[in-house]
Amino acid sequence: MFLTDDDIFSSAFCENSEKLINVHLFALAAKYYSLSNLGVCTPLEDVLEALKGDSEGAAGIKPDEFMNNKKSHEVQVMSELVDSIANYCGIKQVIDIGSGKGYLSSFLSMQYNLKVYGIDSSSSNTNGAHERNRKLKKHWRAYQSRGKESLKSRSLEMANDRPVEHELNCKTINEELLNNANSLQNQGQVIIQDVVPSCGFTEMAALETNTETEADVGSGTQSHETKLSEEVLAVLNVLPVDAVEDFSSSHCNCGELCEEEKVQRKMTSLKTKARKSSESNLYLPLTSCITAETELSDIITDLEDCMMVGLHTCGDLAANTLRIFTAKPEIKAVCSVGCCYHLLSEQFENQEECHDQVWGFPMCQYLKDKGWCCGRNARMSACLLPTESLFYRAVLQVIIEEIYGVTKSDRHVGKTFSKSSSFVDYVRRSLKKLELDDSKLPDSCIMDYYEKYKDRMNELEAFNMLKVVLAPCIEVLILLDRLCYLKEQENIAWSGLVKLFDPVKSPRCYAVIALKNQPCS
Repeated sequence: MFLTDDDIFSSAFCENSEKLINVHLFALAAKYYSLSNLGVCTPLEDVLEALKGDSEGAAGIKPDEFMNNKKSHEVQVMSELVDSIANYCGIKQVIDIGSGKGYLSSFLSMQYNLKVYGIDSSSSNTNGAHERNRKLKKHWRAYQSRGKESLKSRSLEMANDRPVEHELNCKTINEELLNNANSLQNQGQVIIQDVVPSCGFTEMAALETNTETEADVGSGTQSHETKLSEEVLAVLNVLPVDAVEDFSSSHCNCGELCEEEKVQRKMTSLKTKARKSSESNLYLPLTSCITAETELSDIITDLEDCMMVGLHTCGDLAANTLRIFTAKPEIKAVCSVGCCYHLLSEQFENQEECHDQVWGFPMCQYLKDKGWCCGRNARMSACLLPTESLFYRAVLQVIIEEIYGVTKSDRHVGKTFSKSSSFVDYVRRSLKKLELDDSKLPDSCIMDYYEKYKDRMNELEAFNMLKVVLAPCIEVLILLDRLCYLKEQENIAWSGLVKLFDPVKSPRCYAVIALKNQPCS
């Protein structure tokens, strides 16, 4: 008799009681059905190779200067992929859904010169993103200095690679170009804030320069000079247009200019900025709640061909991101990393039918036809929580039921555990969030409950480990549902699951990526 894998793994449970009786077999089954073992993921290296064009990777700012190690890892890896997709699709506008405090958005703008709109439902997050962007201005001169040092190093390498007979000539040109750059900055000939374009730096190279220096450079080296001048400005202009501070008058030799010239130059600068505002790289945080019916053009007035991204979009927001992507012709690509699966709404979880509601799960027609339901317990199993946090919450529930007689509440304690210094502190903070009077509960009573149940923490530890083993299987179901939804769409050229992050650093490490069919030119 031939036994299938399902037959073998089903023996992990008792046929009559359906209780778990073979933990080892259960763990093997969970690993067998994990995303890494199913072979459905596309390696990140293969995706980057397929998207690779003639452009070289950007060099400059490292995200770990502004973020913790986890966020730095996520932002650096995802931003490289997003930039590759944007270049492949020939777009410069990126919409970051659920942008939070703007870590990914600001880095995409600074490092890759992309025009980024970060949309978050929380005004406090948007305000935090504005404040963080403001602080980045203070680092401008440091970046400028690093850019010059990097350029000097690159120029020296270029000179060493050329034939000996051109070495002296190249050295002279490079030194003059560096001097020109310093001269332009010191004389205030270029107001960088007003003229940073998003699609290249050729227009900046054509701005007014010192005519005497131009006369010193031979006509035979004009193309070489222009190329290196563009590199100078490319290195210097790392920050977005709204993150660059004006040069103060103490740094500019403006005394030689008459008042009429000053006014004329200021007007020219303002006109240039206005003309280039729709093209320049920038990061603009916006506050709005995104649903599947959201019209992005109502939020972004200059919406153009773009791509949508989302780094750890919670619950239904990840599903809605994919729905908007498939529905809007302007959105050419999407890269979405979801999280908070326990917050997903499910179509078949409750018996009540709401025909007008858009659900987070299932998305694909195959699972809809089967009426598939995960249920809250399964979705909660996909959440990775510390054992101590689960223990605190379990004992708190006992306290609330026995002391206050409350068995159900619409309020949540949220992330109280991470902010608490002790179990007593945790209970008091939680009771205040639940709007329960904690004055009737002395510290000694709270600790009595802790002592009563602390010996059962080992049981909770074992239960939590089973959840950890099962979590990847729940995640597989949700991610494959989203991928199948994209596969069902006719306007998608390619879609896939890609493991972006190191799961040790970032457990929610899988991205759903899709590109639309490009119109024939």
